[in-house]
Amino acid sequence: MVNYIWVFMTIVGIIFAIVNGTMEAVNEAIFKGAQDAVTLCIGLISVLVFWLGLMRIAQDAGLLTKLSALFRPLVKLLFPEVPPHHPAMGYILSNMMANLFGLGNAATPLGIKAMEQLKALNGNKDTASRSMITFLAINTSSITIIPTTVIAIRMNYQSAAPTDIVAPTIIATFCSTMGAILIDRYFHFRRSNKG
Repeated sequence: MVNYIWVFMTIVGIIFAIVNGTMEAVNEAIFKGAQDAVTLCIGLISVLVFWLGLMRIAQDAGLLTKLSALFRPLVKLLFPEVPPHHPAMGYILSNMMANLFGLGNAATPLGIKAMEQLKALNGNKDTASRSMITFLAINTSSITIIPTTVIAIRMNYQSAAPTDIVAPTIIATFCSTMGAILIDRYFHFRRSNKG
């Protein structure tokens, strides 16, 4: 469905540019946008490699294991249907740690693996389980301490203080995560009381 929307918007934009005689400006914008995208990606790669390297060092040093142990009681409360030593729990914790450090690109495969394991726990049904919904809400809002991607973008565009975004990010992501958990619990208990 999204593909149809993009195709529709592209066709409407091209027709509008032809009618208004601005096709040359559209072509220029397309090529400039592609060039900016490549430049941005190369800039992001260096920062992501740096943070992924630090993440690997933290993992080898046992820091991630300690952080996971710290978050495990909270995760058990959020996901009571998931057995404590099930692989889903490990993937959920790893995803949360990656998101905590602003490594969304590293968190994505872990999130997909967590969802696969949660689906297996749900008997491979086509409907989402309570744990799957909770995980999606938390993963989408996720508390972030170091927004590495945003810092990289700000550095790429020569921001005078690229790390000024850290405190607002912590506050905003904390509020969004608390909101996601509260809304998730509200709808869960409301549904439970109806059934």
